[in-house]
Formats: sequence, C-alpha cells, structure tokens
Amino acid sequence: MSRSFPGDPRPSRLLSPEMQHVPPVEMQDFRRAEWTLLRDQRRPFDAELQARHVLRALEASAADPSFGYQVNNYRHCVQAATAALQDGRDEEYVVVALLHDIGFTMCPTNHGPFAAALLAPYVSDASRWLLEHHALFLDFHCHDHPEDHCDPAARERWRGHPHFAATADFVARFDQGTVIPGLPEAPLSVFAPMVARLFARPPRRFTLRDD
Repeated sequence: MSRSFPGDPRPSRLLSPEMQHVPPVEMQDFRRAEWTLLRDQRRPFDAELQARHVLRALEASAADPSFGYQVNNYRHCVQAATAALQDGRDEEYVVVALLHDIGFTMCPTNHGPFAAALLAPYVSDASRWLLEHHALFLDFHCHDHPEDHCDPAARERWRGHPHFAATADFVARFDQGTVIPGLPEAPLSVFAPMVARLFARPPRRFTLRDD
C-alpha cells in the first residue's frame, strides 16, 4: 500500500534579495534563460555556503565516539592540521590535512577519493593525488595487520611517481601518528578562514584517475 505525504507549496528562501527563483517546473522544461540565471546565482551561492557546509560536516563529528582509536576522527583531523600548521606548511597543505579524512565515517570504504573529489577543483594536482592515495600509503605503517587488503607494500606500485615522496611524507608525519591524546589540537576557528579562502578559489575541472 502506498503512503501519502503532504507537500510544502512554499519555495525555499533565496540566499539574497537580489536572487530570483526559476519557474516551478521540471528541469527538462528549463531553457537558456533559466540555466543562465542558475549558473550566475550558483557562483556566489557556492562561494558563501560551500566552506560553511564543509566545516559544519567536520564539526558535526566532534563528539562522535571512537571504535577503538584513542581519539575520534574529528580530533585526528584537527591534530593533523595543527601539526601541519606548526610545521610551517602553507594554507592549502593545512586544509588538506584538516579534511583528508572528512569522508572517513560517511564513506569509510573509499574515503581518500571522497576527500579528493571534494577538494580537487581548488587544490594542486599534488594535493589531489595525496588525498586520493593517502589511505593506501597508510598501509605501509600498519604492521602485522590481520586483513589481507592491508598490504604494507601496496604503495610500491607508485614508487617513482612525482607525488610519491610527498604523499609518503604526509602520511608518516601528519597522518599515522596523529591519533594520540595530548597532541596539540587548535580550535576549528583557527582553520575556518583558511578553508573559506581555499573554497573561494575559482574551481577548475578535474577527473579523478588512477595515475
């Protein structure tokens, strides 16, 4: 038996008074004028809201429990970013450290490409590659792991790649070790302006690829 549910006839509010709604029709009925309007209004919409939503998604996990690690995923991300900041890394690197595991809970089987897809339009190819492959490089540090899929030699297929050394260094210095209570944890407010500046960059087209 199908169930009926009420609908809300009111349109959602717009980001600003200067914006306009498109007509209440299906997308297949939009024409150039509607698509142009949406394109032009999407740019300021993304610029204002994307960084806010990303930070909100990360902050939502702040009180999450751990499944065994001494710190939860939120604290791990903050510890990694704090360590990168204290090491004098640039803003992009710090934001990459902060968000490298943002998909750890939402997309646990593929969290590296998840973070890469999120950040790739705004970061360098080196950062994109690091994000996409960091979980595989982490296997190098997982000694005596009982799972067959955790292979310390898995990263060797990439040895000689231009971004191999930087990814290995990131994992060794800012990923595998930032799981310990007592390590420095800067408040998220320290990183929020950096995240906003990164997502304010003009986005570029990209394709995740296995290279």
